[in-house]
Amino acid sequence: MKAMASKVPRTLNVGAELFVADNSGARAVRITGVKRGKGRKGQQQSTRMAELIKVSVRKGPVEMKKQLFWAVIVRQKKEFRRKTGERVCFEDNAAVLLKDEDGNPKGTQIKGPISKEVADRWPFLAKIASSII
Repeated sequence: MKAMASKVPRTLNVGAELFVADNSGARAVRITGVKRGKGRKGQQQSTRMAELIKVSVRKGPVEMKKQLFWAVIVRQKKEFRRKTGERVCFEDNAAVLLKDEDGNPKGTQIKGPISKEVADRWPFLAKIASSII
């Protein structure tokens, strides 16, 4: 996994609900854990874009509901600043479900744009993305 090219703020806490941006069948997920997450005693873990997280499906097919999957956050509402000076933000918070920790996506296409930081860090997701911003 490559380092990120910009300083993205940690804005999504454990328990936050996200839209699913791929065609895996799930529509909404909730963050249950953060892989390699840093935290302090008594403080809730938070995550940011392009990080690997553990999610449970909240809306979708009956066989997928309440199951745990790995996911990557591809969009976040909170704006962040790139090294070039431009500021980027999206309309919603969205994630893409994965088959395993290696970054293999569960779906075959991603709906909507994904961030350039995500595409650099997760090349499998960049292949199936419709647009990269």
